Amino acid sequence: MLDRDLAKMYGVETKRLNESVRRNIDRFPEDFMFELTTEECNLLENSLRSQIATSKRGGNRYGTFAFTEEGVAMLSSVLRSKVAIEINIRIMRAFVALRRMAFITPAVSGEIYAIKRKMEELESSTLEAI
Repeated sequence: MLDRDLAKMYGVETKRLNESVRRNIDRFPEDFMFELTTEECNLLENSLRSQIATSKRGGNRYGTFAFTEEGVAMLSSVLRSKVAIEINIRIMRAFVALRRMAFITPAVSGEIYAIKRKMEELESSTLEAI
């Protein structure tokens, strides 16, 4: 996702989002976020006829950031808008729920295996009795 789209989603200005990213750049490795080249920005602007904010000099003064799924999640922890805080809370709750499911699954699998083994034993003893 592009910085301007995420800024709308998180309820902040694109400029503020990018400032937060630059202040916390160590939290955004290249698999979380990358900056589009001038050529890529121009292609994007021309193809989508987007509303990228331009400086008085013409064109973008700063590059456009593109974020991966991990980068979007990290943004929610560095931004201070109410929406970003709510998204961050939801992400943390989702991680906890996934962790609980991961712990439950082996236990449930063990129980299913035990039931299956018991049924096989019952079937074989029934067949022997016949």
